[in-house]
Amino acid sequence: MAACGGGGGGGGGGGGGVEEGTLEKIRSVVFKESEALDPKSFVRIDGYDFNDGVDLAGLVRSMASTGFQASNLGDAVGVVNQMLDWRLSHEAPTEDCSEEEREPAFRESVRCKIFLGFTSNLVSSGVRDVIRFLVEHQMVDVLVTTAGGIEEDLIKCLAPTYKGDFSLPGAFLRSKGLNRIGNLLVPNDNYCKFEDWINPILDQMLEEQSTQSIIWTPSKVIARLGKEINDESSYLYWAYKNNIPVFCPALTDGSLGDMLYCHSIRSPGLLIDIVQDIRAINNEAVHAGLRKTGMIVLGGGLPKHHIYNANMMRNGADYAVIINTAQEFDGSDSGAQPDEAVSWGKIRGSAKSIKVHCDATIAFPLLVAATFATKVHKRAR
Repeated sequence: MAACGGGGGGGGGGGGGVEEGTLEKIRSVVFKESEALDPKSFVRIDGYDFNDGVDLAGLVRSMASTGFQASNLGDAVGVVNQMLDWRLSHEAPTEDCSEEEREPAFRESVRCKIFLGFTSNLVSSGVRDVIRFLVEHQMVDVLVTTAGGIEEDLIKCLAPTYKGDFSLPGAFLRSKGLNRIGNLLVPNDNYCKFEDWINPILDQMLEEQSTQSIIWTPSKVIARLGKEINDESSYLYWAYKNNIPVFCPALTDGSLGDMLYCHSIRSPGLLIDIVQDIRAINNEAVHAGLRKTGMIVLGGGLPKHHIYNANMMRNGADYAVIINTAQEFDGSDSGAQPDEAVSWGKIRGSAKSIKVHCDATIAFPLLVAATFATKVHKRAR
């Protein structure tokens, strides 16, 4: 619009006034008067200055002021740090609280309960090691995943997954006995090793069910497998060791289900009760008591909804960070924005929540670097 400003040289006679009047009308339409933006309420957009050196923590912090999904990731860092920093001592005691609940030391010890959900592809990827770090250092309290999120962790203790390519032809891979997960490759031999490893354990579980009247649930099965794998690279091992529950109501939806199917033909009778587990995960939220609850969900589908639904039982979570690439136009739960969950009572209206539209293999390690990992290493120092 600069070309519409300022006058030219002379000439034109009386027509100049008409033209200037037209320009003023155009300017009044195009340049609506701005409201002043309060710097205390609005973040100024600035990116990271590499003249300051290569500082990963500084780069992640700068994302909050970068814009677009970088800013959403920066906001997610802020929400997760609020989860980690919150203590009951930050809240004023209620009139009906007990004497113990008034004690400063007790109030300082009560922290946010964090639910972490993730889909199986992330355990197939290197994000598995990030999840293992969080569980090893007891930075999360409840885990929810799919069957693949269980079996892939165990299989990786027996044999590696490899990097391939998104464009590798399926028929060619099938002829080679290779399975493709995006641009990852898993040899069929890995599943054979998994079968050889798990069958004796299933036999033992069936015997314990018969002789000791043990009622198996998905979470009890998962804890047992974490114990039996006895491998520090496994997040399930650390979940077992640190007594962190891992829930998977769709335990049969994967290779693990194939193993259970074959085992039921060879040695029928093993029972796995999902009703006890829905009670157990809902109680994780219902009996959080004075604690606030926070949800971190990578991907969507079952893990997202299972965590959301549990928190609905306590009138919603207080914090929520969702990282996935799903869109909301088709009405899917995976793509839904956090505000939709507010309408169901799964996230509180007063909650701090954010969705990051990004591949979790990119966003989650950066998020952890600026939150959990920073606190773990600061605590160690």
